[in-house]
Amino acid sequence: MPPIDASAGSVTVPGFDPDTGASASAIASASQSPSTDCEDTLNLRLPEDFFALCAEADGVGAGAHEPTAHEAVAHAETDHHASAPDEVAPDLDAAVPDQAAHNEADPIERQNPTTDASGTSRLTFNARPTSDVTSASDAPHPNISPRIYTPPTADLLDRIDDWGPTRTPAGPFHLLPVHRERDLPLIHRWMNDPAVAEFWELAGPQPLIENHLRAQLTGDGRTVPCLGVLDGIPMSYWEIYRADLDPLARHYPALPHDTGIHLLIGDITDRGRGLGGTLLRAVADLVLGKRPACARVIAEPDIRNTPSVAAFLGAGFRFSAEVDLPDKRAALLVRDRSLRDLL
Repeated sequence: MPPIDASAGSVTVPGFDPDTGASASAIASASQSPSTDCEDTLNLRLPEDFFALCAEADGVGAGAHEPTAHEAVAHAETDHHASAPDEVAPDLDAAVPDQAAHNEADPIERQNPTTDASGTSRLTFNARPTSDVTSASDAPHPNISPRIYTPPTADLLDRIDDWGPTRTPAGPFHLLPVHRERDLPLIHRWMNDPAVAEFWELAGPQPLIENHLRAQLTGDGRTVPCLGVLDGIPMSYWEIYRADLDPLARHYPALPHDTGIHLLIGDITDRGRGLGGTLLRAVADLVLGKRPACARVIAEPDIRNTPSVAAFLGAGFRFSAEVDLPDKRAALLVRDRSLRDLL
């Protein structure tokens, strides 16, 4: 599980009260106490999808041994790298909010390439569908991969490739699932930026990044890597993942369909001007809009990454706790469906 959310584009110190000088962790400790029904997240009832994934990984089929719930959890424990002792988030045990019926979305908008006066190739959006197959010669940008992602048979994230664009104060924004061969050079360059590498720890030769992407693209669908395309230009890398099926679920009381976000802003020119918070809010709203079963969007940036934590807080996420993960101490942040119109 890579470190996340480098350089999200803000400099506000998270969780600091200028009147009292108290830190976020101190405020959380003083105002909240752990719920007694969340003392050990391993005792929670895990989603059925989790057991199905474990069974598939073990090759369970006709005539094969069907694992019990206890065996499935034990397998999940050993299937991932060792983790630090569990730390339970003190305020994540709230009841799942009522989820109103999700209105049917507008027809899916797809992108068509255009060229502006400067000769820069961009993407425009319209409501008329185009072909689902785009040849390399027709691609509007060498790092754009429209409509070529094939989701796993058991789609755990409600077909991200069909989510379509969304409008933001910074312009139209689109999450496009990564196409490894086409997008690898750009993502490799971003990962080797020192500001990104400090937290993602994926700096190195191109095969390192390729292996990271391949593991997600050919996996069981728990994580989908995406390019973030703003106003027709790829400028960020995202990982949308099922937090309730991730090793992260051992460290907080996960609810079924909790969805996590990882983000990096690619170029230095796009950092430090508020884009991180703008796009995080847009993507969190997109997740909640396209995944009716999801009640919360989760993030766990490195607690040292002050700009990233501040961007999440500015995007309507609330600070929940500090948790010790295997590779970092993280700020556990939550965007609630019930509070998205208030924060």
